[in-house]
Amino acid sequence: MHCRYLLDTNTASYIIKGNVPAVRRHLLRHSMPEIAISSVTEGELCYGVARRSDATRLRTVVNEFLLMVTVLPWDSDAARQYGQLRATLERKGQPMGSLDMMIGAHALASALILVTNDRALGRVKELKVQDWTKP
Repeated sequence: MHCRYLLDTNTASYIIKGNVPAVRRHLLRHSMPEIAISSVTEGELCYGVARRSDATRLRTVVNEFLLMVTVLPWDSDAARQYGQLRATLERKGQPMGSLDMMIGAHALASALILVTNDRALGRVKELKVQDWTKP
């Protein structure tokens, strides 16, 4: 089975923290081989742990999550998609955070559905987006 969904950092965080029941229900409807994260999200999760020196339990949970999920490497296709996406958004006067753009570009380059509740990513017409925080 191939990956179908790319989890944005906010969705991965909800899964790790277990604090959004709707996300858990959506996740349980899919097998783990269908779920992936970008290496950009992996970096954001590792940063979140690193900035909290007392986060022993969080570190363990994040590491377990990273063992269970497919982590897609940032590659040339994603980089090219990022360049195009950034130029398009700038022309429209709709800037977006660089890491969000990188994750969105990664989903586009990989032809995956991006799972996020970040409204800014919903502005990218070509991007297929689902919000698992909603029932």
